[in-house]
Amino acid sequence: MSIDLSKMPKLGFGCMRLPVKDDEIDIEQMKEMVDLYLKAGLNYIDTAYVYHRGKSEVAIKEAIVDRYPRESFILADKLPAWEIHGKEDRDRIFNEQLERTGAGYFDMYLLHSVENGNIHIYRENDCFEWAKAKRDEGLIRHFGFSFHGTPDLLKELLDEHPEVEFVQIQLNYADWDNPKVRSGELYQILRDHNLPMVIMEPVKGGTLAKLRPELEAHYLEAEPEKSIASWALRFVGSLPGVMTILSGMSVLEQMQDNVNTFTHFEPLNEKEKELIDQVVKEMFSVEQIGCTACRYCTEGCPMNIAIPDIFRIVNEHTIYENVDKAKFSYRFLLNKEHGKASDCLQCGQCESVCPQHLPIIELMQKASGLLDE
Repeated sequence: MSIDLSKMPKLGFGCMRLPVKDDEIDIEQMKEMVDLYLKAGLNYIDTAYVYHRGKSEVAIKEAIVDRYPRESFILADKLPAWEIHGKEDRDRIFNEQLERTGAGYFDMYLLHSVENGNIHIYRENDCFEWAKAKRDEGLIRHFGFSFHGTPDLLKELLDEHPEVEFVQIQLNYADWDNPKVRSGELYQILRDHNLPMVIMEPVKGGTLAKLRPELEAHYLEAEPEKSIASWALRFVGSLPGVMTILSGMSVLEQMQDNVNTFTHFEPLNEKEKELIDQVVKEMFSVEQIGCTACRYCTEGCPMNIAIPDIFRIVNEHTIYENVDKAKFSYRFLLNKEHGKASDCLQCGQCESVCPQHLPIIELMQKASGLLDE
């Protein structure tokens, strides 16, 4: 049964960044957000086995499944490769998801975060065939995957698996030409295959909701009443082939703003597209650390400092001036047992092997000043 695109809302409620109070999901605020969202005629709810350490699925049961008729909303969930150690784990995870959500079935089900480093897990455990069987049983209505890999892998998978009905990709105006994400290329491949797209990270994890003041000034001059985030959402919403755009909303105000953007949706006109192009050009015109991430510097670092990753975080801060996001990314990096920027012994080993001849010791001191608390 093909997806009825006429019934798919443009705005999806991504439940990866739900409101939190005292380190737990704030169910009451979530209910307010859900009520506002559904009342606006929107109904795509997206979660995953690992969101909020599994509590996102439980919260969906309490805030949505137990309070609304099952046919009134579309529920998407995902199977994570990193939790699969044998074929028996597919059903174990799936059954646990059904129990957590109480949903009975999933309207949309995805293999989670497919990329070049984990595709072997999905292949070795016959996950595509398993998902087809679940669809035949009626436990999955529509099957797809979320994707973070290369364009070549995407082409390969679509050729191998014509049964895939939709694909979820990261796409926003800042990542369109990003050589790591390659959003524009992935988008075109899906257009060529005439496959509906679900879009994640349209506001780049909140990064495009707050820009450097001189960049925000361009948008505010053009549309003083519209939020900065609305420009990012309208960019994605104006693209042909986009089925649903996920936004991981964390507070009621974000929900109100995004619902307003989509219930009064206006596609970008040519002048507005040119303005976004201008903002992107200025956004990336700032001077950045010229690290190519060859990682020669990390092999002999006595403090196991992930130098290229710290430089990437500093560069992102330079581009977007989002201190909270930079520190969040830094803490995530340190959780992988890497040394802090302030741990640098100034031994010079890294500088002796850097092909770009970067003053790494000096740059580490600056990074420490920005990121270390």
